[in-house]
Amino acid sequence: MKIVIQRVKQASVTVEGRITGSIQKGLVLLIGIGGEDTRETVDKYLDKILKLRIFEDEQGKTNLSVSDIEGEILAISQFTLYADCKKGNRPNFLQAAAPKEAEELYQYFLTACKEKYGKVEAGIFGADMKVELLGDGPFTVVLEKEMLGY
Repeated sequence: MKIVIQRVKQASVTVEGRITGSIQKGLVLLIGIGGEDTRETVDKYLDKILKLRIFEDEQGKTNLSVSDIEGEILAISQFTLYADCKKGNRPNFLQAAAPKEAEELYQYFLTACKEKYGKVEAGIFGADMKVELLGDGPFTVVLEKEMLGY
């Protein structure tokens, strides 16, 4: 799994001219699911994301999590995070999970996030999405397996 986390003041995702998710202050998550990922992988990432201290406290230090600030989350599937550009100029996506498995884990991520946190909006898996955001910082973090200790 690979997740790009962006701290935002507001963000939205639109599919075919209709807003499918919109948030105010919080996190935009671009979620790439790999072929070896499982529900256990999703749970580890979600736990880390909800505890990640990337929001400023009263002293201006990054000591607060999205939970601490009661922020919102916008989760968007993004298989292109698995682009392999080592050979040639056209990326391959062989390391990304197959669409059926990826969608299942993405839906599991959304369900688990809503159960553990609640303030979650989303894009539509596999759709042509238009994402708008007002970054805060900018502050962007990339989570990969190596960063979670496995």
